[in-house]
Amino acid sequence: MENSDLLLGPRPTPAAASLPALSPQRITVLDDVRAHGATRINDIAERLGLHPNTVREHLDALVADGLAETTTEPARGRGRPAKVFRSTPAADPSPASREYAGLAIALAGHLARTSLDPVTDARAAGRDWGHELARESGCSPDDPHGSVLALLTRLGFDPHDAGRAGGIALRQCPLLDAARRYPTVVCQVHLGIVEGALEEIGAATGPGLDLLPFAEPGACRLFLPDPAFPGPALLDGRVPR
Repeated sequence: MENSDLLLGPRPTPAAASLPALSPQRITVLDDVRAHGATRINDIAERLGLHPNTVREHLDALVADGLAETTTEPARGRGRPAKVFRSTPAADPSPASREYAGLAIALAGHLARTSLDPVTDARAAGRDWGHELARESGCSPDDPHGSVLALLTRLGFDPHDAGRAGGIALRQCPLLDAARRYPTVVCQVHLGIVEGALEEIGAATGPGLDLLPFAEPGACRLFLPDPAFPGPALLDGRVPR
């Protein structure tokens, strides 16, 4: 591997640390942001029955603590673009990302050693995993894009949405060492997880779904399908597996 290659790709996901001391109301705001992905102040205030100024104060504090981050939505007509907030990987002290990392590393090594077609098998394993994660996380069919971002955040990828054309920059990787050792296998598991999560909620999984490993300095790059492409057909309310 050339030295320049080491500059490409995401940074490793840091070990989860304990949350700073937060008031009950601030924890409630943080939990709402965690649950809804990219969300606006007024939407949080409406869901929680709080004044928008109160929500704004809590969000500003969460951003200062590194538990939330803010971006600006693309402008829609007149007026200033709205700010949206999402949680950061540091906001989730649960062992979910560590458990995922350990299991995925074991899977990658096993497939690399034993599978006759590790790429296909890794993608299939990831899809099964994605279905399960989507059910556990309560991913919403009303917002597939936001659900994927929330799931990737929970797993420790620190996703940054650059819009449909720019895709999603995955700025951290919980399996960085394994991905460099087994890039084909690990990255196909990651792509399969996204595909399975989208399938679970009946969203599009067709043309456009792609993952470019170590695509640029600081990130891998994930592209989601064109939302105009129909998702998998529902049979008796169930997504076919």
